[in-house]
Amino acid sequence: MRAVWLKQFGDPSVLVPGEAPDPVPGPGQVLVDVAYANITFVETQFRATGLGPFRAEPPLIPGNGVGGTVSALGPDVDPQLLGRRVVTGTGGSGGYAERVAVPAEGLFAVPDGLALDDAVALLADGRTAVMQLRAAEVKAGDRVLVEAAAGGVGSLLVQLAKAAGAQVVAVAGGERKLALARELGADLAFDYREDAWAQLVHQEVGPLDVVFDGVGGAVGRAAFELLAPGGRMDSYGLASGEWAAIPDSLAAAREVRLVSADRSPEHLRACTEHALAEAAAGRLRPVIGQRFPLELAADAHVAIESRATLGKTLLETAS
Repeated sequence: MRAVWLKQFGDPSVLVPGEAPDPVPGPGQVLVDVAYANITFVETQFRATGLGPFRAEPPLIPGNGVGGTVSALGPDVDPQLLGRRVVTGTGGSGGYAERVAVPAEGLFAVPDGLALDDAVALLADGRTAVMQLRAAEVKAGDRVLVEAAAGGVGSLLVQLAKAAGAQVVAVAGGERKLALARELGADLAFDYREDAWAQLVHQEVGPLDVVFDGVGGAVGRAAFELLAPGGRMDSYGLASGEWAAIPDSLAAAREVRLVSADRSPEHLRACTEHALAEAAAGRLRPVIGQRFPLELAADAHVAIESRATLGKTLLETAS
């Protein structure tokens, strides 16, 4: 089968198209013919440094999220799964390929009425957005700031917070991204590349109730300063390359609660299923801004690292 190999850690050029043996599903596993592979910012960091939640040594096939059709079953697997449209994680590697063998218990059925590519776009980002929204306990009337509001998670958080009745303040880089955030429901949008962006938010919105920090670094720290007493800050990403790293003592002095999402397997599954169901019902729209053929995975990584992408980036296996 066709695949993309990570030969060594480094710049995107280390992602090399090639061949790999077809995987064979073992006990409790299924074989999925992959149509789309999800790319996350974390995967670009792993490719560059080897660091991240998943640890392994090259050579390997990267990629953790895929969507496709179940084409073969291992022993002791429900025969009704054959032919199902599914999305699933691979456990950290193997996703940039035409086929993957994965545990049947980790599959998510794609609801009727939801396109497979949209389901793949929601697999990681939809789950993350729902988890963060629940952790921050967003309610009607809250003033909510969403960083990286045109990204995969941020674009979903804008929609979810707006649906919860919040006033949504989007922060992103450049007018193209700000326009997308407004289209998705943001009440106000500010360019974080402007030195005075935080002052403008304070002037036009006042103290905030919730900050969704997907950028970290200086942007995350500036957003923290905008929170009112009783506010909540949820730091879930470090697109800047570093966490906001707000000390607990400083948060306590400001009467701000630093929240984190429940990451139990049961909660992860529930949040994923909720995101898929909301999209199938037309209440949540994943933004797929870029698509690349499987062989151009390196170009996809370049695009993500350039900060020019909108929403989700997918690889397509169709030749």
